Order: sequence, then structure tokens, then C-alpha cells
Amino acid sequence: MNLSTNTRRWVVLAAVFLNLALLYGIWYSYAVFLVALLQEFHWSRSVLAGAFSVFILVNGAISPIVGWMAGRLGARRVMLFGGVTLVAGLFLAAHTSVWWHLYVAFGLIASIGLTSAGWLPSIIVVRAWFLDRVGMAVGVVSAGIGVGIAFVVPLMQYSIGNVGWRWTFRLVALAVVIWMLPATFALIREAAPEYIPPDTTNRPAWRDALGAALRDRRYWYLGGVYAFGNMVTQLLFVHQIAYLVDHGVAVLAAASVAGVAGMASIVGKVGWGSLSDRYGRELAYSWAMACLVASVGVLVLAGQYPESLLPFVYAVLFGLGYAGSAALTPAATSDLFAGPGFSTIFGTFQTILAVGAAGGAWLAGKIFDVTGSYSLALWLALAGSLAAPALMWLAAPSRALRVSGTVFPSSPLKR
Repeated sequence: MNLSTNTRRWVVLAAVFLNLALLYGIWYSYAVFLVALLQEFHWSRSVLAGAFSVFILVNGAISPIVGWMAGRLGARRVMLFGGVTLVAGLFLAAHTSVWWHLYVAFGLIASIGLTSAGWLPSIIVVRAWFLDRVGMAVGVVSAGIGVGIAFVVPLMQYSIGNVGWRWTFRLVALAVVIWMLPATFALIREAAPEYIPPDTTNRPAWRDALGAALRDRRYWYLGGVYAFGNMVTQLLFVHQIAYLVDHGVAVLAAASVAGVAGMASIVGKVGWGSLSDRYGRELAYSWAMACLVASVGVLVLAGQYPESLLPFVYAVLFGLGYAGSAALTPAATSDLFAGPGFSTIFGTFQTILAVGAAGGAWLAGKIFDVTGSYSLALWLALAGSLAAPALMWLAAPSRALRVSGTVFPSSPLKR
């Protein structure tokens, strides 16, 4: 089927959107698997959260390699490899009987698969098709993650309640086989070379580009944004259901809170992305993090009033705040470090992201094991929510766009 360039890029956008909905529905469903595994095996929360932390650390460790491979071999091939590997990891996770099985099957193998199939190669593909609207395009496809959180997470809880967590792992692996692999093969294409504007700036090769980025203080400021922002979001994502259940919210209702957060993030990702294209990443990110700060306070109140609507108010605020962290950092990376080294540089940011995210998820579990409460973890989340936007202003991606002259003619940033 021959499609025009404009039609093709929207087909790619839609396919990536749906892929990310499934893949990150799996990622964020770990919160409901954690509750089921806790009930069956009675392992400590730090052990169970540790499996997810390993998952994130593996994601971060291999992301620069995945970025380099996507640049050399093509993102689509890397995605197909990742889908097959993810299926293997999920089937193996269904046979967990001791804690290290979960660490190997989900923490290692499934992580390699999801990293190779998911966010990083998807952003590389979409960015190349939408160089004129990076913020909007990243916002749209990252909204697919929100769809996954909104629908897949509650569906996983329903499935666990009816057929058990083992068969749920198998069924979600089957979903990858039925949708993600065929869709990637048939619908996703990488932008033709002639569609990408030629580079006339004589930028260095990717090794030199990476070296130059590492010597740039803006790289480290943005790295701090990745670390602190994702420390907060993953801490809350992994432990929010357990926190609410501990404070008297029914398990299915708590899983529904995660779904509401996912729905709110859909609006937030598209909205923050489009807003950032017009008014700058810094302003949009600051508003998103303000929502995250508010969500922490509301979560504390929700624990005191579990039968009120406060858990769902928390979910909306958290979804909007998380949306900014997910949608705006890739766009800021593109603003600051466009060029032949982008895929590798973006991969290194995923490593920094993983350290923050894994640290937040594990540390919250450890804090609970030691103190019997999430109170200190919530203070940690609040601090991270304030640090991340401050660092985004220091990185100043909008200034880079002004210097390069690539902001849209109608944008206030041009003035």
C-alpha cells in the first residue's frame, strides 16, 4: 500500500501510540502484581519493589546500547527484537516460585524486551517524522502510555482476580504476540532520508556529539530533571496502590485510581506537549510539576479519608504531573542535542532516568520496611517535585531554540 508522506507519518504515530499503550500498561501493571505477589508469598516490600528497581536499572543500563543500535540498524528492527524478548520474559515470570525467578524473568529479560521495543526507539521513529512538531508528537504518543495505565492496569487487576497472576502474565504476553509484533512489522516505517532536512551545520559524528554533550552543563541539568522527575513518578506509581490499600481503599478501587491517573495523563501529555511547542518546555514543565506537588498533599489526605473522592482527586493531579515528566523531557533533549548523536545521547538520559526511578521505587519500599510508614517517602517525593523544574529552567531548552532559530514563526518564543 502506497501512502503519501503525510499519511504515512500519521499511521506511524497511531501504531506507536497503541504499541506504547500495551507495553507501558505492562510496565505500570507491576503495581497490581506487587499486591498479588505480596499476598501469595509474603515477601517484604523492598524485595518485591527491588524486582521493579532491577527492571528499571536494566532499562537504564542498556538504553545507550539500544539507542546506538536503533541509529545503526534501524529502530523498527530493534522494536521487533524487543517484542520477542518481552514475550519470553513474561512467560517465564508466570512460573515464579522464589524471589530470584521474578528478578531474572521480569527484572532482566522482560526489561531488555520492553526497553528494546518501547519508549526509546519509538521516540527516535516519531521524532524523525515530526521534526516540525516534536513536542506535539511526543505528547501524543506518550499519551498512549496514559491509555495503557487507564485501561490495562485495571484490566490486569480484573484478570488477576479471576484467573490469577500467573495466567495474567501469560495472557499479556499473548497480547504482545497478537498486536505489537504484527503492528510493528506492518505499520511502522522509519522516515525516509530525504524527508529529514539535511544537516548543514557540520556537526561531529555521534561519538564526538556525545562527548560534546557530556562536557555541556546543560546535559547535567537536564539529567537532573530526568532523575528527580522520574524518581517521584515511579515512587508513586509503584507504591500508590499499596499505600491506598493500607489506608482502607479496596484493591479494585485503588487499581481504578491508577486508571484515572492514566486518563488524566492522556490529556496532560497532549496538552503539555502542545503548550511547550508554543510557550517553552520550562513553563509547561513547571506547571506539570506543580500538579505533582499538589498530588502528594492530596494523597496524604486521601489516606485519612479513604471513602471520599480524594483518592481520585489525587489520581487526576498525579496523572497531569506525571504527563509533564514523560512528554517534555524527550522534547527538551531534542531541542538541546539534535543531530547525528541524538539517539545515543537520548539513550544515556534513559540511564540517568533509570537510576532516579529505580532509586525512588526501591527506597520507598525500604522506608516502609524500616519505619512501617510511607511518610518519609512522600517527603522525598515532594522534594524531587520541586528540584526537577528548577533544573529544567537551568537547562533552558527554549534558549537553545531561539539561538537555532527553529521555533515556529507564530510562537511567542520568537519574540
